[in-house]
Amino acid sequence: MQFASLAKLAAAAAALAIAFAPNGAAAQEKNKIKVGISVGNAESTFEVVKKVAAREGLEIQTVVFSDYLQPNAALAAGDLDANAFQHVPYLESQIKARGYKIVPVGLTITAPLGIYSKKYKSIDQLPNGATIGIQNDPSNGNRALLLLQKAGLIKLKPGVGENGVNATPLDVVDNPRKLKLVELDAAQLPRSLDDLAAASINNDYAFKAGLSLQKDTIAVEDPRGRYANIIAVRAEDKDKPWAKKLVHAYQSDEVRKFIEAEFKGSLVPAF
Repeated sequence: MQFASLAKLAAAAAALAIAFAPNGAAAQEKNKIKVGISVGNAESTFEVVKKVAAREGLEIQTVVFSDYLQPNAALAAGDLDANAFQHVPYLESQIKARGYKIVPVGLTITAPLGIYSKKYKSIDQLPNGATIGIQNDPSNGNRALLLLQKAGLIKLKPGVGENGVNATPLDVVDNPRKLKLVELDAAQLPRSLDDLAAASINNDYAFKAGLSLQKDTIAVEDPRGRYANIIAVRAEDKDKPWAKKLVHAYQSDEVRKFIEAEFKGSLVPAF
């Protein structure tokens, strides 16, 4: 009977140890994370980030997405620990639309937006009535309209387009060439370029489609503006040691040199 009682006590103690094990594990520093990234240039860049982070004891698993909606949804749901694909204006628009508790923790690169064309070599060659494709999401669509305005093709209503107020085609108040602005999903724009006079295309999709920022654009965004990309995490994780290690690894000299050598100005380190 005594041995049986001791056995029961030992079993109970073991059960308690198991029950409290998750709390003990949670107290330990996290050393393996999942980071959501976009297809294209981010994939090769993060191969370098992974090597730098590994030297600091952080293992990074990347999850590649082909659109701009899923990475924030996956992060908010806890399927990712971080993502690195967006700029602050886009994140702000997603927070406003979906209520995400996601915050930026570090800068990565600036990916200048370009107006691409397979038919014309300059803005001046665009004919009256030309059809121009722009992104259908609020942040990148706004970005495209600002670039068209900078190129002198359109003029936007005062008070929109900047300072957090996204412009839409309805905000165009002057369009001397009668351009037709067609809103499409960002991922669809490279595939639609053959049917358009020109299109605003995000750098990662252009890269994946084999388009060159230097050779295939007729207008290019300022590479150092408010559209620098970021690393984002859930608000509750912003001060975690692994988040700081991730940012430190990305903002290392090794990654900076890789970006400058590999992309030759089509991507610019923002840190």
